Amino acid sequence: MVGFGIVLPLLPLYAQKFGASPEIVTLVAVSYTLAQSIFGPFWGWLSDRIGRKPVLLFTIGGTFCAYFLLAFSSSLWMLFIARFLGGAMAANMSVTHALIADVTTPAERTRAIARLSGAAGLGFVAGPAIGGLLGGSDPANPDFLSPYLAAAAFSAIAFVLAIILIRETVSAEQKSRARMMPGLSSWIAVFSKPQTRLVLCLMFCTPFVFAGVEVIIVLWSERVWGWGPHQNGLFYAWMGLCHMVLQWFVVGGLAVRFGERNLITAGAISLGLGVLWLPLASSEVELYLGALLMIFGTSTSSASLSSMLSQYADADSRGRVLGVGQTFGGFGRIGGPALAGVAFAALGVHWPFYVGAMVMVGMAIFSRFIIARRATEISTGHADDPGQKP
Repeated sequence: MVGFGIVLPLLPLYAQKFGASPEIVTLVAVSYTLAQSIFGPFWGWLSDRIGRKPVLLFTIGGTFCAYFLLAFSSSLWMLFIARFLGGAMAANMSVTHALIADVTTPAERTRAIARLSGAAGLGFVAGPAIGGLLGGSDPANPDFLSPYLAAAAFSAIAFVLAIILIRETVSAEQKSRARMMPGLSSWIAVFSKPQTRLVLCLMFCTPFVFAGVEVIIVLWSERVWGWGPHQNGLFYAWMGLCHMVLQWFVVGGLAVRFGERNLITAGAISLGLGVLWLPLASSEVELYLGALLMIFGTSTSSASLSSMLSQYADADSRGRVLGVGQTFGGFGRIGGPALAGVAFAALGVHWPFYVGAMVMVGMAIFSRFIIARRATEISTGHADDPGQKP
């Protein structure tokens, strides 16, 4: 995530270097997310089939190659290939979540997943600072090579650490049962369980709203508050810091005390209040408080939904199911900014926030239909879906 944070702020300028229009710059960013959505289920299934560690090593190594290709891209089409490859390799989050689910109890799982997300948040906070430092102080002639090679170096370090520290968690028996290649039949199998279907739909909602607001904030703050890059940079840094602290220190304890379902509902309400707060704020302090509500809502609901989804998956299909969940999140990250842009242009500058709040009301209501699995069902891994029980 440090590498991702290094690349993200520099990418629009890098694409413009090759003559990309603003619309093409957006497509470059979307190609990364699209590749994540496509490859998430595949890496999850492959980790069920051959083990978590080989897939993680391959994808981390592939991330190194993607950053290296990005550093030496000489045309726009090479830039597209580099970002698509990077997104495909970054789709391994389903594998890391499956590995965590393999080695934790249901009571510990949300805390562990939240801390993983908190570590990623720390990387996202540090990455832009490193990228800005290595990119140089001349905005007219930034240094792209040094930051991108630094991103590749971080992936190389991660590769070595993965070799040393990660142990395999999938047994030979589980590997033998994971034979079905992910395809239409795989999606049908996942969707055949009402509770799994509900959780997947909810996993779409949070990134749909947050990604839409996150993208549109720069345009909105410029028109409403007169903000420039400096003010927006501080605002994003604040959101990244809040995300890291909440995921690492707060979410796990709340999950143990109140349970994942209540945390998903509270997260939807908090995210809805946060996005509604921003257009109603009368001071910059209130804007920062609204951002805190948004991050609290995103942090609590995302970790809890991943934990719930892992509980509904059998041990020998956990990676595949979590991969489908990653795909749903990716669809949200693609669709949210698109709808936010349409609402911003067609309805008014505040409407992306109003639409996001309405979506969160629906999510809060439907989250009450989630039924937690009993401990005995989770331990066996093959119980009927609780949504099919009275």
